[in-house]
Amino acid sequence: MTVAKTLEPYVCGGTAATFGSCCIHPMDLAKVRMQIYGQINPGKPVPGFPTIFKNMIASEGMTSLYRGVDAAIGRQMVYGTARIGLHDKFSSMLVEKNQGQPISFAQKAASGMLSGAIAVSIGSPFDIALVRLQSDGMAKPADRRNYKNVFDALIRTAKEEGFGALYYGVAPNILRGMSMNVGMMSCNDQFQEMYAGLLGDPDFKTKGPNMTTRILASFSAGFTAGLFSMPFDLVKSRLMAQRPDPLTGEMPYKSIMDCITKIVKADGPIGFYNGFSAYYLRCAPHAMIVLLSKDSITKAYRNSFE
Repeated sequence: MTVAKTLEPYVCGGTAATFGSCCIHPMDLAKVRMQIYGQINPGKPVPGFPTIFKNMIASEGMTSLYRGVDAAIGRQMVYGTARIGLHDKFSSMLVEKNQGQPISFAQKAASGMLSGAIAVSIGSPFDIALVRLQSDGMAKPADRRNYKNVFDALIRTAKEEGFGALYYGVAPNILRGMSMNVGMMSCNDQFQEMYAGLLGDPDFKTKGPNMTTRILASFSAGFTAGLFSMPFDLVKSRLMAQRPDPLTGEMPYKSIMDCITKIVKADGPIGFYNGFSAYYLRCAPHAMIVLLSKDSITKAYRNSFE
């Protein structure tokens, strides 16, 4: 196997993930701010994403919609490359062991969970930088961290709070990565098989799914990705954005369970899906862009090395 062939799932997957993240960054930013809103303004109703956009543009200017995009790119170059590339690699290995026959959904889910967990473990510091850059504008001017860019965020976080601060919220982030990968990558594989059967896709087994099958599968995978990962994403965002109380020096949340308990007490179980509209509008287009562009990028990549 050539080096180019070995690198293919990582290069193509990472490129697609980075492209998708750039396209939907404003929605991701609105999603994070909606999730953090309840932490900063306890008891107040969370505004919808149109209001979030309106307030951001009014107070911070149009360019604020892309605040933290450098961290998003860095995150996807690490996390996105690993989670998509490893899932493709693990799935291919399982299919090979299954003598070329389609693998079960349980095997697809196992591949998605393992690749998601590994990817988050590698890319979590960039997640910290991204969440903090995105949420900083919501804080009072005196409380803002005012990071200059993703590297300033990483360096200052480690210097001011210790290296361990780069891994705040890593446990729910791993769960979020696992559930996201199952919802997006594993479910997309399953949806492709389902829609190919329903639509009678003639070349599915020989040439792969046609465009209709791919679009329907990626749209459905966007929903399952959002549904599975939203609660973990909320807890992750709260833990990553927290800062010590200026008087006591204590963190708002002592642990994952403490964060979960406080969310339930403040907003009820439905609180885990605060901002789901923005989260879904982030997940669905992102899944479709990544999954559809990945096929085109892979085709171009293979043509370049023929």
